[in-house]
Amino acid sequence: MSLSKLVLRSMKKNMKHYYLYFFALIFSVTLYFSFVTLQNNAEVLATVDKSGTAKAGFAAATYMLYFIVLFFVLYANHLFMKRRSKEIGLYQLIGMTKGLIVRLLAVESILLFVGAIVLGMLAGFFSSRLFAMILLRVLEKEALVTMTFSTEALQQSIVVFAILLVIVLVQMAWMIYRVSLLSLFSASKQADERVKRFSPLQMVIGFLGLVLIAYGYYASTKLFDINSQGNLTLNMIIILATTIGGTFLVFRFSVAFIMNSIRLKKSGHLTVRDVLALTPIMHRMKGNAKSLTLITVLTGFSLGVTTLAYISYYSSESSAYSQVPGDYVLLEDKGQEFLKKLEENNIAFDKRDYRLQSVSAAFSQLLSKEQQNKDNPLFGLEGTIYTIPLSDYQQLVPEAAVSDNDVILTNYGGYMAEMFPLEKDRDVVVTTEGSEEATKEETFHVKDIQHESIISGTVTSGPGGPIFVVPDALFEKLAAHDVPDMWQNQTTINLKNKSDLALAEKLYMQSNGENFIHSYEEERKGNIESLGITIFTLAFLGLAFLMTTGSILYFKQMSEAEEERGSYTILRKIGFAEKDIMKGIYMKQAFNFGVPLIIGLLHSYFAVKSGWFLFGSELTAPLWIAMSCYIALYAIFAVLSVGYYKKVIRESL
Repeated sequence: MSLSKLVLRSMKKNMKHYYLYFFALIFSVTLYFSFVTLQNNAEVLATVDKSGTAKAGFAAATYMLYFIVLFFVLYANHLFMKRRSKEIGLYQLIGMTKGLIVRLLAVESILLFVGAIVLGMLAGFFSSRLFAMILLRVLEKEALVTMTFSTEALQQSIVVFAILLVIVLVQMAWMIYRVSLLSLFSASKQADERVKRFSPLQMVIGFLGLVLIAYGYYASTKLFDINSQGNLTLNMIIILATTIGGTFLVFRFSVAFIMNSIRLKKSGHLTVRDVLALTPIMHRMKGNAKSLTLITVLTGFSLGVTTLAYISYYSSESSAYSQVPGDYVLLEDKGQEFLKKLEENNIAFDKRDYRLQSVSAAFSQLLSKEQQNKDNPLFGLEGTIYTIPLSDYQQLVPEAAVSDNDVILTNYGGYMAEMFPLEKDRDVVVTTEGSEEATKEETFHVKDIQHESIISGTVTSGPGGPIFVVPDALFEKLAAHDVPDMWQNQTTINLKNKSDLALAEKLYMQSNGENFIHSYEEERKGNIESLGITIFTLAFLGLAFLMTTGSILYFKQMSEAEEERGSYTILRKIGFAEKDIMKGIYMKQAFNFGVPLIIGLLHSYFAVKSGWFLFGSELTAPLWIAMSCYIALYAIFAVLSVGYYKKVIRESL
């Protein structure tokens, strides 16, 4: 029989095995081709190129996406080869050499790759327009995106998947040449480990895994603590090592120990649910520990990165407001022409004027005693802090009241407030910055601390800088020491009717010839443009990671279902109904999908919690939204897996 006929017969016979691997290839090609098509879409690039980071962001994401695709395809190919191990063993028994078997499988793989590339590119071509529309929606851009076929994307994809095909063929040949004939017939059972009892050492190692994870979580909460000493990079490496190592030990020893303990407590009185849930999980954990650890870590990593990017994007409005705390901010009495144009166009607005006076103070005076150490970056640091009179502040907060040398510290927020929390009811010695003869000291007593933004980030040298609200008499006293080249006043403009914003922005663009007029809307759109590419690419990669890990779990469950088909046949023949068997399957799938997801969510939560404030001002909503998406998609894979088990059980009788 010729090789071509043998290939056709083999592919026809193994159709039920091929569709799983074929789906993995098509999915990988679709993801990659749609992304590189989007990357080479001239209309999209023309719209987003103003950010200056579009090409760099797309290029970096492309490399990451190829890594995900490579990992996914190699893992799917490994499962595929494992399911065909007996067939390969039979080929050798009838006299076929390993070289001929490699050529047979190589021809099959080439045919599968060609078919997957064609179908995947078609799917990727149509889906690329959807992704382009999503990207423009994220960037709040309006543009007509046409479906254009990119020859650059075609060439790049062909080269990339040709390289991937070579890697797959090498993997396939290596798997065939390195294994013995006997091992091929038992490959599908290598994941099983008969567990009779656990030694004290195994129990200690399993407990150590839980301790390592707990330590990693605790260390992450202290990662950006200003009182924590040590190298930041080294601490991050330690956290990663303990968390990943602890996760492996938990899957390798802790889970099997817990399952075995539950089984032993039943004293041999096991229900069919126990047999189908506890026992398979316990016996397969040795072979599944590495893959479950990898899936858990990838889930936590991708969710964490996606959440941090979404925090930045979600916080774009609050970040813009902390920089420009009003619809418009005018400094040093500039922009009067702009105000006249607003009045001429009947645009109603509220106006608040703030007088400013600078003083110099040591920030460490506001820190708690625990934070006042030499390792604190603020220890001994002096800087300029602006003051505003109480009467000006009462335009915003009418009930505010201070007297004598009592002050309110406000405008303090962002990552500074998270990393360097300040304390009230403390005395702060400040000096007026004038000539040596005119320099005087004053002692402020901080009565209260507020975080609402009222003064432009241009004045405070960045959003979230502290401002002192002082009594008017004290402000006049400070203002007597005039300091040249310092900010003196700010005017905040808020439109009464937000429907006038479009016209006001047009007038603003016409009037803003200087750097003394700032627009909240312009700042917000700038944040959206700079962060939009980042959140889109990371969300795309997060989706790819999620689909990859979910698909791998689904593939593994399909493989296990086929291996356990004989057990289901026996159970059905001795009288167990489908619903009785499915109770055990539900428990098994709840573990296989739920435990990696829960641990991955915990990993990502503590990773995000450690430094989220460096990326934005909102945590709860972005975190819950991102986690909800991951939970929903994992639930879909779990439902599909349960459905496949149900199909196998029905066919087993």
